[in-house]
Amino acid sequence: MPIVIDKNIPAYSILNNERIFVMDKERAGTQDIRPIEIAILNLMPTKKETETQFMRLLSNSPLQVNITLIHTESYRSKNTEAEYLERFYQPFEAVKNRHFDGMIVTGAPVEDLDFSEVAYWKELTELFDFTTKNVTSSIYICWGAMAALNYFYGIEKRPLSRKMFGVFTHRKTHFETPDPLMRGISDEFHMCHSRHSAVRERDIKQEERLKILASSHRAGASVISNLDHSRIFVLGHMEYDRDTLKREYERDLAKGLAIEKPFCYFSDPAGSQVNMNWSSTSNLFYNNWLNFVYQTTPYRFN
Repeated sequence: MPIVIDKNIPAYSILNNERIFVMDKERAGTQDIRPIEIAILNLMPTKKETETQFMRLLSNSPLQVNITLIHTESYRSKNTEAEYLERFYQPFEAVKNRHFDGMIVTGAPVEDLDFSEVAYWKELTELFDFTTKNVTSSIYICWGAMAALNYFYGIEKRPLSRKMFGVFTHRKTHFETPDPLMRGISDEFHMCHSRHSAVRERDIKQEERLKILASSHRAGASVISNLDHSRIFVLGHMEYDRDTLKREYERDLAKGLAIEKPFCYFSDPAGSQVNMNWSSTSNLFYNNWLNFVYQTTPYRFN
């Protein structure tokens, strides 16, 4: 089954050219089935790239998935045209009376700020509250994960002495009875990270309402869930494309920032070839999530 998106959004033609089954909303309206409703709050400045990455993952499923893109009103992106946001995104105010089967809250480049100093923090906390009653399961990514862990559980984010940047090996924490989200994923797998902050693993372990699903010797606790999987926290970036870290690295070099090559990312000394070893894990993880949401969410919300 397809992912359902506006046929004019850039992701439609990109995914269609990749032979991924996408369907426009007009055609989807003729389908007599119950699609999965997924909202994406896209906080990244690179909105077009980020939305395409998540849509690619959500399309790799036998379920029909309707996507609603959300932007903040208290802060408008300076990197995305206002016309683009008006055409393809909705403000939170416009969807706050709806129910969603799932929601994804992306990362954001605001790690150096205290949460309360973020321009859209109040609006974001209102959305966090919204998810507790109106969303079956939410995935929070990178800074979004740290923000949600702080808001819901009081867990502090802590600055790193140097950027966590590269592809890191992780291990699942439950083997004999695998968590539904990690089913089929190898005991060891890889994930991209690009962040200046972290949460301490011992702080997570002290919170009885949370469980660590995967951890890394270098990157720490990276996949975390509450007990009923209504809140899932991913400190890395399973969704990244092959060249995402490469573009970030080149961008930071061009700005004259002190940045090291991404760890275990390039397969050659010159830094021209990328060893993409995380894509199968990302596809499995998001398939598992959609399957969990499909089996858990009611056919009709009351």
